[in-house]
Amino acid sequence: MLIRNMFEKDITREIQGVIKVDQREEEIIYNDLEEYVVTRELYKHLDTFFSAYIKSINGRTDKMGCWISGFFGSGKSHFLKILSYLLKNVEVKGKKAVSFFDGKIDNPALLANMKLAGDISSDVILFNIDYKADSDSKLNKDAIVKVFMKVFNEMQGFCGSMPWVAEIEYQMSKEGTYEAFKNKFLELSGQDWEDARNDFYFEGDNIVQALADTTKMSVESARNWYEKCESTYNLSVEKFAQRVREYIESKPRNYHLVFLCDEIGQYIGDNTDLLLNLQTVVEALGTQCGGKAWVICTSQQDIDSIVKVKSDQFSKILGRFDTRLSLSSANVDEVIKRRLLDKKTAARETLELYFSDKEAILKNQLSFSADAAEMKIYKNSMDFAAVYPFVPYQFHLVQSIFNGIRLHGASGKHLSEGERSLLSGFQESAIKYLDKELGTLIPLQAFYDTIDKFLDHNIKIVIDRAERNDNLEKPFDIDVLKVLFMLKYVKELPANIDNLSAVMLSFVDEDKLVLKKKIDASLRRLEKQTLIQKNGDRYIFLTNEEQDINKEIQNISIDSGELIDKIGDEIFAGIYPDRKYKYSRYDFGFNQIIDDRPRGNQKEELTLRILTPYYSGDTTDTGLKLLSYHGNALVIKLPDDTSFIEEMERAMKIDAFLRRKSGVLATEEVELIKASKTAEIRTRRERSREQLIDALKKADMYALGNKLDIREKSVQERISEGFKVLVEGIYTKLGYIKKFIDTTSELAGLLMKDNRQMRLSNMPDGENPNKLAIEELTAFLTRNSERNIPTTVKTILDLYSKAPYGYRELDIQGLIAELLREQEIRLIYGSEYIEASNPQIINYLTKRDFVERVLVKIRTRVSSSLLNNVKTLAKELFNRTALPSDEDGLMVSFKELCQGEHDTIVDLLGEYKVASYPGKQVLEDGKKIFSEILKIKDSTEFFSRMAEVSDDLLDYEEKASDIKKFFAGNQREIFDKALKMLSLFEANRTYFTDSTIAVGIIKEIESIVESPMPYSQIIKLPDLVEKFRVEFGVLLEKECEPVKKIIENDYSKVIKELDELSASEQLRAESKKEFENLLYRIDHANNMYEAIAMKTESDRLKIRLIEKINAEYKKRNASVGGTYSGTSTIGEDDKSPNSNYKTSRTINVTVNELFEETWIIRNDEDIDRLLGELKQKLKQKLTTDTVIKLL
Repeated sequence: MLIRNMFEKDITREIQGVIKVDQREEEIIYNDLEEYVVTRELYKHLDTFFSAYIKSINGRTDKMGCWISGFFGSGKSHFLKILSYLLKNVEVKGKKAVSFFDGKIDNPALLANMKLAGDISSDVILFNIDYKADSDSKLNKDAIVKVFMKVFNEMQGFCGSMPWVAEIEYQMSKEGTYEAFKNKFLELSGQDWEDARNDFYFEGDNIVQALADTTKMSVESARNWYEKCESTYNLSVEKFAQRVREYIESKPRNYHLVFLCDEIGQYIGDNTDLLLNLQTVVEALGTQCGGKAWVICTSQQDIDSIVKVKSDQFSKILGRFDTRLSLSSANVDEVIKRRLLDKKTAARETLELYFSDKEAILKNQLSFSADAAEMKIYKNSMDFAAVYPFVPYQFHLVQSIFNGIRLHGASGKHLSEGERSLLSGFQESAIKYLDKELGTLIPLQAFYDTIDKFLDHNIKIVIDRAERNDNLEKPFDIDVLKVLFMLKYVKELPANIDNLSAVMLSFVDEDKLVLKKKIDASLRRLEKQTLIQKNGDRYIFLTNEEQDINKEIQNISIDSGELIDKIGDEIFAGIYPDRKYKYSRYDFGFNQIIDDRPRGNQKEELTLRILTPYYSGDTTDTGLKLLSYHGNALVIKLPDDTSFIEEMERAMKIDAFLRRKSGVLATEEVELIKASKTAEIRTRRERSREQLIDALKKADMYALGNKLDIREKSVQERISEGFKVLVEGIYTKLGYIKKFIDTTSELAGLLMKDNRQMRLSNMPDGENPNKLAIEELTAFLTRNSERNIPTTVKTILDLYSKAPYGYRELDIQGLIAELLREQEIRLIYGSEYIEASNPQIINYLTKRDFVERVLVKIRTRVSSSLLNNVKTLAKELFNRTALPSDEDGLMVSFKELCQGEHDTIVDLLGEYKVASYPGKQVLEDGKKIFSEILKIKDSTEFFSRMAEVSDDLLDYEEKASDIKKFFAGNQREIFDKALKMLSLFEANRTYFTDSTIAVGIIKEIESIVESPMPYSQIIKLPDLVEKFRVEFGVLLEKECEPVKKIIENDYSKVIKELDELSASEQLRAESKKEFENLLYRIDHANNMYEAIAMKTESDRLKIRLIEKINAEYKKRNASVGGTYSGTSTIGEDDKSPNSNYKTSRTINVTVNELFEETWIIRNDEDIDRLLGELKQKLKQKLTTDTVIKLL
């Protein structure tokens, strides 16, 4: 059966593919109404619309707007035109518009509403706003109201292009002079006014004269209007709405005026001024006309998306456009099926039987790639019969193709404005295959010719040149190129070989595998001719400009090293970004190499080496095994497929091109291509990454000279398994660490454990989980000690962090800490030993400033005899038995005891500053020994030294115990008293003779006090001290008696002087007090030299008081004018105030002054010599006006 014989109606009949809103021919209108298909969707929309419209007939409403939305080609313009026919209820060929729907709608209520709407008086104004608007109208924020006024004027017969002319026409019509004016103008100009008004500026005189002759205007006023009408004209939304209201009111009751505006959404775009102007227009019409003026608009977007509902600025427009209708793709499918593809009964039955036979084949043939959107195929035999010779997916796909071409500017004005309909596209495609037999399918390339004449030149020229290209196979290569063009802007269907073979299928039983190979070869030829480009598995049609740019990109050279580095970046910074491999608690860093290009510093023990297909070295199995030995490497050999490299290279070339062109001015189309190239870079990099991931999953892996058997899985898992093999093969002693240290706090806790526990070397197997690691470290330190090789903490950290150990730093430091705690090693810093108890011990083990300088040495064990010696000394010296058994603990505890003893000695030695007590040398010798002990840091030296000084310490203890008792008890007090007596004796030694009893007592006291060990003799001192005190008291009293008499004699002389000179009571009291004090002191004198000194003191006191008495007297008797010597030789008469005698200076001379030395008188000559000397001294003191007074 031929395809042409299948259809109910002649498929070649003339069908208006696109309904143009300004088409008025009766035949067109009749065909529109006759063939209009009321789908289920349209049925609902008609019911919704007329239900709303009837409300404005039965009453007043401000909801007088209808918004019809639908994608490009959905039939919204056709629906708008049908509404205009129904509302006007036009009559064509004697049949009312509503009557055409009697057989199409079976809802009496809807038909009644449609007839009611058609029966009232109405005018409809159907227009495409883009056609009616001026070319620059979008720049004017009042563009909407101007277009509405324009079509309103045109409907009334007024001038549409010049609103100021329409204004005067309206005024004349209102005054009833318009017809007279037109007649007069015809008479004056010989032209009809409607024809000539477009030449308004060339008909000035005739217009002015006609106005003057037919209206109330004079020639002058008419001339004035003519010259200024354009500049003085203004239009507001309020004025427009008022004009419409006035027009409606001039019509019969319930008259309706309907504005049907096509593609207003496309016209407004994102211009908020235009949207606001539309809102104002519908708002004013709703308010002024109360539902008698309707506005019906079409748009590709629904009104909510245009208004962006969240904006309060446009909330009113939503209320006005209360009726909203949305046309979907299902509506188009149904129209095409019913209007174009409706089958005859026999054909339908044949097709259904055919589908039953070919259903499985069709499902296989019409299969698409997984990344394609849903592509509908035949659901069942009835669907096959309804759609054949087309495929269901083509309805939506062709819509997307048309829309994509239009949106991306690849079409001319006609297609962009909607002059290409889906209906005509399917009709024209079907006509080409009318003479084909059953089983033929219409491929996608058949639709190209339906849009060919609407395409822009830069698209058509590519196809034209391809047709003339001798390197291509025609027509197949051209068909592939056409399909790639149509799919260029369709996101739903990637243009890969699978999808191309599905859409280019031309008959049901075609060998799809052969078709794919044929398409693949065609694509290679097209790509070679730079007519297309490959992006992953997708093929893209190139425009002229895109071809030029692609050629320039292709000619850019990328350095192979940079390319491989980029692949390395993708692997090591993206796919496998880990810089360390985690194995249990370990983090192993690794070097990174791609081919022969190292990345970053190569300082790690492990290496991850990736080999790309570009690697020039030995890639044989043997060569790769050997390579894995070098640098402890995990070698990953990628498969030979270079797709990921080619994708990355292309991305780098595009990036280089864009950087070269950055800042260079270009055409809009080139800028768009550059923008698409930016997106292409991202796509290609992502695809390269995906291909690289796939390559890594399948790559061969080598380690330790073996090819690894690691199955395909995620990249991270494969590399981790490879590293696991590598780590376990290199770090063979890694398992020696079983107890881990995770923080410095744990490290400190390890050091603080009870040191009295068993030594590691004596622990049974399994008690210490890290026993093997500790034995390794101990053996290493022992070897270095035997060889006198200095070993620092850093040396140990460096060694045990590398193969075959690979331990973590904290774990290594933990091993050192355990050995230190167990006293197996010594830590030395700056010649000082560092103990486990040192507050800075963690810093010494972990801080960089210390680890390079802290030495670690194996410790020499101390013999048990030396340990026991110290314990014995502790018991003998300090009475302490509870001491640690380990070396360090015992040393520390014993030194603490020594420190205490040393401090006691220091305190005791301070007592010797007071007096010369016994035992000072013993204490000083003990202090020296203990100071020496405290300075010892090394335990071996300590215990050895303790053995050397043990006798000295025991001797010290024996002697020091008496010293401590001396200072602790009353012996010191008794000793102090004895010392005091010795001091008293020494002060008065000249007053004692050797024969006195006191001297004998003193010698006995001295013998005890000066003894180095006087402690047993101190018991004798109290009695001896008391005896000496008694003897000294007797002698002192004997020495004090003559002194006391001298004091009393001196006091009597002073009293005599007080009486003779009538001294004041004050001087008498002073004299008494002074001598009584002196007498008290002599009675209580403690030593002889003090008592004897009082004799001189008494003499001086006597002279001082007498001089003071004389001074007072002179002062009191200064007016007398005589002199008084103060002796009894002066008579009473001479002492009277009136006595006239010469005043002389009195000199007080004591006997001691006259007898300064001791005299021994044996005979008369000695007496004479003494008297002669006395006389001589008195003469020397006696002058003319001097009086000597002997005291």
